[in-house]
Amino acid sequence: MKPLPQEYFFNSDVVYLAEDLIGKKLCTNIGGHYTSGIITETEAYCGRNDKACHSHSGKRTARTEIMFHEGGKAYVYLCYGIHNLFNITTNIEGLADAILVRAIQPVDGVEIMLQRRKKGDVDKTLTSGPGTLSQALGIDRSLYGSELSGPEIWIEETALPPDGEIVSTTRIGIDYAGDDALLPWRFYLKNSKWVSKY
Repeated sequence: MKPLPQEYFFNSDVVYLAEDLIGKKLCTNIGGHYTSGIITETEAYCGRNDKACHSHSGKRTARTEIMFHEGGKAYVYLCYGIHNLFNITTNIEGLADAILVRAIQPVDGVEIMLQRRKKGDVDKTLTSGPGTLSQALGIDRSLYGSELSGPEIWIEETALPPDGEIVSTTRIGIDYAGDDALLPWRFYLKNSKWVSKY
């Protein structure tokens, strides 16, 4: 286990980090079950001048509080009262940025993922989508605020596959953000079937 150093997440350019995380490995060890997957899709959210971000214009609530701490922590929130969505906080203390992980390619613990997702076969729906990947990896709001250096959740360096071209496009489901919805701040691994939407 060689997690990325916490300092990696202190970078002030959340868009750069969102792209750089493509191809790295997200790992969990929940209840003694090790699972992991290659990050194939992310979205960047900036706490300043981005109306799609939960912490836009310094909005500080019980839910967004962890975003204002120094980067490298898990920001997990409930969406539609059903899905736990996993985000990575970035930047320095007081500047609340985050990266939503939208999809992974399963690597380790696939049988555990299938059990958690109540699925019989491995296909795209196992971990393509922010809610499904959290369920597959055992990520829930109990991990809110956890440092991304283990022992329960961490990210490791990996090498992109030979066809690892990264695509930049608009984010999903944020029409309310007006012009900010048009920012090309979603990244995904081209030619990978493990992407929520092309």
